[in-house]
Amino acid sequence: MSAWQLPFVRPASLEGRHFSTVIVGAGINGVGVFRDLSLQRVDCLIVDKGDFGAGASSAPSRMIHGGLRYLENGSFSLVAEATRERNLLLRNAPHLVQPLKTVVPLSSFFGGLMSSALKFFGRTPPQRTRGLLAVAAGLRLYDLLGRRQRVMPGHRISRVRTNDRRLFRAAIRWTATFFDAWISHPEWLILELIGDACRDQPRSAAANYCRVTGCAGNILTLRDEITGALVRVTADTVVNATGAWLDRSAAVLGGAGPRVMGTKGSHLVLDHPALRDALEGRMAYFEAVDGRVCIVYPFLDRVLVGSTDIPVEDPDQIVTEPAEIDYLIDVLREVFPNMAFDRNHVIYTYVGVRPLARSDADKPGQISRDHSVVVDPPSATRDVPIVGLVGGKWTTFRALAEEATDHVLRHLGRSRTASTESLPIGGGAELPADAAATERFIEKMTAGSGLGRARALGLLRRYGSKALPLAQRLAASGDTPLRHAPEYSAAELSYLCMETGVVHLDDLVIRRTLLAIRGLVTDDALAEIAGVAAEALGWDAARAHQELSACAAALRERHGVRLQPVAANEPAPSAFDASLMASPVLGPT
Repeated sequence: MSAWQLPFVRPASLEGRHFSTVIVGAGINGVGVFRDLSLQRVDCLIVDKGDFGAGASSAPSRMIHGGLRYLENGSFSLVAEATRERNLLLRNAPHLVQPLKTVVPLSSFFGGLMSSALKFFGRTPPQRTRGLLAVAAGLRLYDLLGRRQRVMPGHRISRVRTNDRRLFRAAIRWTATFFDAWISHPEWLILELIGDACRDQPRSAAANYCRVTGCAGNILTLRDEITGALVRVTADTVVNATGAWLDRSAAVLGGAGPRVMGTKGSHLVLDHPALRDALEGRMAYFEAVDGRVCIVYPFLDRVLVGSTDIPVEDPDQIVTEPAEIDYLIDVLREVFPNMAFDRNHVIYTYVGVRPLARSDADKPGQISRDHSVVVDPPSATRDVPIVGLVGGKWTTFRALAEEATDHVLRHLGRSRTASTESLPIGGGAELPADAAATERFIEKMTAGSGLGRARALGLLRRYGSKALPLAQRLAASGDTPLRHAPEYSAAELSYLCMETGVVHLDDLVIRRTLLAIRGLVTDDALAEIAGVAAEALGWDAARAHQELSACAAALRERHGVRLQPVAANEPAPSAFDASLMASPVLGPT
């Protein structure tokens, strides 16, 4: 099996197969379990009713962090675990996870001391902005809890710099600086984990757009969401890793509930060069006047702003509401009063539902972000146990997956044989460690493929060490840039279509690439990409038009992208139309 042949399957190929474990839900937590169990040589099937990572896992703040604000709730063990997992991800996936310098603007000295104390003891205090002493105490503890596997500098507090006086409001007197991390492309890390899992256990398989409709005895019934066909597989154990959908999935599987609740977090992506430059590569981490913790940081060539925290009942029926956009813009005006902000700066919005353990907390921000594993034993109608994952967050997926894997192994009567703690992920393996090694790697890529340096660097940023074999493959296929999305070629998009489980056009545009979140999808670009996908996946004209129209609608209605409705008779262009070819790839990936 080639390192680039990820064994994604359609449900029809699964009929009658037996798996030691079936994992329901292919977000980051479910995929973490899939990878860990496969490392133990357990044959697994992972399924999702949508695309891989298309739920909350594709809609985080893209931060890999310890949760500084959780200290006020006394969640010391969670922060210790999260900072440790942050440090591990910086080591195991350095192509996608990188340090993020963070600045906290401070306007008072004593503010928030009593508020923080009351929160620690479970009281709900009147809201007051935290001052220097409260933040300094929190950061000292944050450094202490994050000392395991330490790769981060300690925090510091200083008088506000001259440049920052122009950035923040006039009342800001000091800034506190510390380090967390960010992830450029979380959806791709999910796919890499699936690839690593199936390398370690070739009998494991992954199917998207595959819904579990029932569990009786040891038989699970699966429905192909594309064709409607039903197939049946058998299993010895089942893992419910459906996040905010946990209780709904438990009802289908015959498990217990309710166990989870959801809060939605909406984010904005801005095209605002002045703000991006003024941030100087740092994240601004601050409280709005209503007490919400907000973040603003440079995300590639854009600025990412987040987030709201609103309770929701139905995770399938969420969008970023206009009021949320207005709220976040007002927060920006409050914190950065010397800059102008309006809706014209917003080029992309996205929203996800945080899967939180059920709580009677007064405010969403007070609900614990901790996680747990619960087990529903076999019942009168079900012969297999269900291992459920409750809560959790992106940063701690490996630790939660390890805990769940150990539960499954006990039910299977097997022992752990390997740990994921120091295991590189995907293209993070054998990644060049410094500038000199990076130059040597790029020279090797260009010499072996004939691609230009800028193109090789772009592939390295996207795929890490896996860029080397991919560059050779793309060069052999021809690597002419697309006309309307020149950072990609038809050959690269064809590879993504054929070997990463793409079913719909929005899988490719929104989750396999960073084109959408960076605001680079125009009407012409989308039509051109649809032509490539149609060629690669064998879509006829009607299917290509249907995919183009549906993807454009999703980008407009769910992500605020300014696209025109697709005309009823508008064809998708051929992927190899000579008029679509353009100049070499440049710019950020």
